[in-house]
Amino acid sequence: MRPIRPGDRGPAVTEIRTVLTGLDLLPPSTADEFDLATERAVRAFQQSRGLSVDGRVGAETWRALDAARWRLGARTLYHAVPEPLAGEDVRSLQERLLEMGYDTGRADAIYGVRTSRAVAQFQREVGLKPDGSCGPYTMGALRRLGRKVVGGRPQWLRESDAIRQSGPALVGRTVVIDPGHGGTDPGVVVPDGPLRWTEADLVHDLASRLEGRLAAAGVRVQLTRGPTPETCLPDVDRVELANSLGADVFISLHTDGHANPAADGVATYHYGTDNGVTSATGERLAGLVQREIVARTGLRDCRTHAKAWDLLRLTRMPAVRVEVGYLTSPADRARLVDPRFRDRVVEAIVAAVQRMFFPVERDVPTGSIDVSELRAVVAAGAVVD
Repeated sequence: MRPIRPGDRGPAVTEIRTVLTGLDLLPPSTADEFDLATERAVRAFQQSRGLSVDGRVGAETWRALDAARWRLGARTLYHAVPEPLAGEDVRSLQERLLEMGYDTGRADAIYGVRTSRAVAQFQREVGLKPDGSCGPYTMGALRRLGRKVVGGRPQWLRESDAIRQSGPALVGRTVVIDPGHGGTDPGVVVPDGPLRWTEADLVHDLASRLEGRLAAAGVRVQLTRGPTPETCLPDVDRVELANSLGADVFISLHTDGHANPAADGVATYHYGTDNGVTSATGERLAGLVQREIVARTGLRDCRTHAKAWDLLRLTRMPAVRVEVGYLTSPADRARLVDPRFRDRVVEAIVAAVQRMFFPVERDVPTGSIDVSELRAVVAAGAVVD
């Protein structure tokens, strides 16, 4: 959909204003104009939901606004097939259950099988009929018991234990690499000249190099797109591909851009919400990727951040989005267009993926893994076989 932006009018704007008014972000009004107050309210909403804050209503913000209509307790929740219920009430329920120690999986605002099973387990333990639906009686029991754990600690233990049990080896793992943008969406485009690149072209080159390095280490690698797709694949389709492959890790590659050419550096994003619920393994992977890239490239450390983007929220494996420098920064751009620099970025990500599967107590210092040794181990295994 075309983003709805300041100056627009019509029924869609009226609907947006109605939702924002219901969230107490906008005073009641009959206006149908996307005015300055509406833009400020949209920005506040995006900030609170962990979305990109641009003041426009694109597809992802529209879905989040639609989900925000529902408050927990306003309707009965149940597992519906083939179109599961989705909304802010579902996410609130998932977060409440996670904080009580029940396994709903990721708090993705979708009432799927794992959420239904978690509700049924709760119902069984409090003496209710374990039908997996959340109606008035189940809501009453949830309110009476309150919260036992803050921040989703049981989920952290489950995710960490699953990584520990899978072992440290990279051989046989499946990694999905997502070069951002593509097709009709070039992403950030630098000015014309000898260093002219588009974000889509550059991140596909990075993805191809990363594919080769991981494959040499025994990893099964799948890219979400080729170098010149006809159209830009929506994020939900990229997620569906990763989930259908049962990937162990999902890495989305981007570069950033800003009107101020002084903006520079690398940042890594993982799934998380505004109340502390997070993908623990995604957060760990983001930290490893960020530290390795900073140590091996010297890019400014713009740190890791929690976001609720569909790309991170809907994936069922540790997932990160890496913004590898600013194409609008002359300093970053000069480095990014150097193939040797891109190789160092790739080595950093490979090292981070390897460290992801090391037990915490056996982790190694940042920058100490020699990626060539990973290839040597695979080659030696092939000779023995």
